[in-house]
Amino acid sequence: MNSNTKKRSALGKGLSALLENAETNTIAPSNEEGVVGSISTLPISAIEANPFNPRTNFEKNALTDLSNSIKAHGIIQPLTVRKLGRGRYQLISGERRFRASQLAGLTDVPAYIRIANDQTMLEMALVENIQREDLNPIEVALSYSRLIKECDLTQDQLSQKISKSRSSITNHLRLLKLPVEIQAGVRAKKITMGHARALVSAGDEKTQVDLFNRVVIEKLSVRDIESILRGEQLVPHTKSHKQNGSKFKATISENEYVFKEHLSDQLATKVEIKKTPKGTGKIIVNFDSDNDLNRIMELFNK
Repeated sequence: MNSNTKKRSALGKGLSALLENAETNTIAPSNEEGVVGSISTLPISAIEANPFNPRTNFEKNALTDLSNSIKAHGIIQPLTVRKLGRGRYQLISGERRFRASQLAGLTDVPAYIRIANDQTMLEMALVENIQREDLNPIEVALSYSRLIKECDLTQDQLSQKISKSRSSITNHLRLLKLPVEIQAGVRAKKITMGHARALVSAGDEKTQVDLFNRVVIEKLSVRDIESILRGEQLVPHTKSHKQNGSKFKATISENEYVFKEHLSDQLATKVEIKKTPKGTGKIIVNFDSDNDLNRIMELFNK
């Protein structure tokens, strides 16, 4: 069994079916600079805009803001281009980022390179990208976004194709709505995905960024963020507190939270960890029906 077959098996159902509708015009591959299916750094002067893009008007102030962000943080989401040959490329998606990069004075930009209709190359790149262990949550989210947009899938269809829970896909995609500073913080491992997920619900962009900076400076936990958003005063997690005669539940640690989310993704269902202040507790795996319980039991028996 070759490595590509192993990667397809690891996904459960493979990605061949994802690419049935990924159609573009055929262009022969070449040996020029830039590896198809990868992210390469390309001269911005070698990229031409897509003449068939229906969007022709771009708000000047928004482009200026994006340009300033790119100057400060770089391009978080690469452009997508197709290879034309002779060192030339045509933009497929990302025209706002392309124009803002020109405005920012960039000479090179990161870009996904595609050869039209070369489904095998695209499949290999996407499978390898999703299966990489060193991917950060933003990179995973970008991979999910590409599969949905380029293969014309719903989140439910993607969930079935790659054997990931719908909630996991949704949670990753929501990260792409965060301000670029926070996305960059996730990439740099200044905060975890749990932190980022909590920040999504923090309010407007300024509130999100302010709370993000506080998390980094004060080394706040995910539970700290949730307490702040509920308007509660932060208290030490190691103490036992009473409210209306009942003890608060002990807060789980960051590692325990990450484990809970990982287990939830693997089982495609909600998982809860409940602890007492003494350190005892239980792990709860939820199921919706007898069939769902049988499905989960089969996963444990593998």
